[in-house]
Amino acid sequence: MMDPLIVAGAVACLALSGLGSAIGTGFAAAGAIGAWKKCYAQNRPAPFLLLAYVGAPITQTLYGMILMFTMIGVQNPVPGAGFAMLILGIFAGAGIGMSAIFQGRAGGCSADAHGETGQGLTNNLAALGVIETTAIFIMVFTLIAVGNLAA
Repeated sequence: MMDPLIVAGAVACLALSGLGSAIGTGFAAAGAIGAWKKCYAQNRPAPFLLLAYVGAPITQTLYGMILMFTMIGVQNPVPGAGFAMLILGIFAGAGIGMSAIFQGRAGGCSADAHGETGQGLTNNLAALGVIETTAIFIMVFTLIAVGNLAA
């Protein structure tokens, strides 16, 4: 039978990552919608490409899902692993979620700037990639920690 604390930690990781993605995509969508409004007001075409900024924070949910499945899949966890997994899940999920939130804020600004100038896609996506890297680091280092909780 699986330790309920392991399951709770795994679900917390996914939930907090997903929460961050929801907030981040909301921020980015608000920026894109505002940029499209400006384009319509100026009788210019609204760039569909702004959806790339809106969708960027959604990947953090995938990182939380990867961690969730890895945590649940640990075979023969060491004694006390349940509490450790709960703590790992909460902090990893919160860190990944924060990455998504701030990526969304930057994505909203990127959409606004790109919508107004029609330029900056490469630089904007590079900046969003740097923010994304934080979530990837958290996921990888948490995977290592989870691996150390197996007997």
